[in-house]
Amino acid sequence: MPLDEAASRRTKIVEAVERDTGIDEAMVARLVHGFYDRVRADEVLAPIFNARIADWGPHLERMCDFWSSIALMTGRYHGQPMRMHAPLPVSGSHFDRWLDLFRETAAEICPPEAAAFFVSRAERIAESLELGIAGARGEMLRRGERLRPVELADGGE
Repeated sequence: MPLDEAASRRTKIVEAVERDTGIDEAMVARLVHGFYDRVRADEVLAPIFNARIADWGPHLERMCDFWSSIALMTGRYHGQPMRMHAPLPVSGSHFDRWLDLFRETAAEICPPEAAAFFVSRAERIAESLELGIAGARGEMLRRGERLRPVELADGGE
């Protein structure tokens, strides 16, 4: 496909997303900041995030770029999510909690069409990360299986 044809196709897709959901950069920023406010206050997820993120400003900017790239095809995100997530001491229950907080935030901040758009992508991202982390640990998850907790040196999860 020629570049101008691909660009035209991408523009039409983004216009449809914006028209059908109301998603724009401001909504992406509200969702990201609102979601991570919940994460930082959550008793399950906060310890994992806070142990790895000293300066939340750059992380929030990176997550805005990530979700802008997902929702609006901006191409601003150039990270390697699997490399960053593979060493985390998480299990399937952590992904469940992450998704619960994400769904709550999207429902509160976004109109229903936008919330559904974001949540469907978040669910796919969570599934992909969970499978990838399992693979990095040498585990092969079967359909319906979840990532097991990692035993830490102190015996905790």
